[in-house]
Amino acid sequence: MKAAFFTQTGAPEVIQYGDLPDPQIGPGQALVKIRAVSVNPIDTYIRNGAPYWPLPNPFIIGADFAGEVVQVGADVTDVKPGDRVWGSNQGLLGRQGSFAELAAIDAHWLYPTPKDVTDEAAAASALVGITAHLGLFQRAQLKAGETIFVNGGSGGVGSVVVQMAKASGAKVIATAGCAEKVAAVKALGADLVLNYKTDDIAAAVKAFAPEGVNVYWETVREPEFEKIVPLLAERGRIILMAGRDAKPTFPVGPFYVKGCSLLGVVMFKATPEEQRICAGDISRWLSNGMLKPHIGKVLPLSQAAEAHKLQEENTLRKSNTLCGKIVLKP
Repeated sequence: MKAAFFTQTGAPEVIQYGDLPDPQIGPGQALVKIRAVSVNPIDTYIRNGAPYWPLPNPFIIGADFAGEVVQVGADVTDVKPGDRVWGSNQGLLGRQGSFAELAAIDAHWLYPTPKDVTDEAAAASALVGITAHLGLFQRAQLKAGETIFVNGGSGGVGSVVVQMAKASGAKVIATAGCAEKVAAVKALGADLVLNYKTDDIAAAVKAFAPEGVNVYWETVREPEFEKIVPLLAERGRIILMAGRDAKPTFPVGPFYVKGCSLLGVVMFKATPEEQRICAGDISRWLSNGMLKPHIGKVLPLSQAAEAHKLQEENTLRKSNTLCGKIVLKP
């Protein structure tokens, strides 16, 4: 089979595209013919040598996928050959990734793809959708009528948070970095979208939500808590999904006297049962149009190295050359 893989960590150029042996499935697994995959920042961190866990060698990159089951192993009853499926969690915790023509995947990470949802949409919604769902509903316990502030509403996770929050009946404030991205986030349904480069964020939030925001979703790697905490309502919740090495200043006093909470979300540490709950809502919202993944670029799988370069330019160097997810097709 063709696959995108590396044998040593480093810059995007270490990614090779070529032939590897077809994977063999074991009990509890399914062999999936991959139709679409998508790129996430964590894929680039792993490729660059982040020491999260030992990697197989060669290591196939990628977490997200959508495709079709072609074979099932012993004890697999929930899926059968011919079923369209989607999922994430490949390439994590030592598992082989999804950027290949075929993947052997534990069946508990497979979710049915609705008939009216494309493989590209399902793959683009996988890791970001599960992350958003876990953060909003398991960790922050967002309720209808509450106000959420999404810092970075045009990004992969941020754009999904905006849509899921609206689907749950919340009021959404979001930020973006240019006029094009502001318009894109408005189109996702946000009630108020601010340009973080030019607008007075504090004044605009005060006018929209005089009592403060109930949930603040942070997407950037270096949170500015001295700006965030004043925006919170009593018992406000901050969700963190990035910033492993960040050591920002934290205003303890203003935070604790409001009775606020600081919550982290790491999707690959959630159990299969927890992630399946997320997947059910994601599939339903994709099918009824309440969730529309923002796909910024579609490339062939052979251009996986170029896709990693583009992702890093935007994640690490803030080049603003990408709005939405990168999807690749074998």
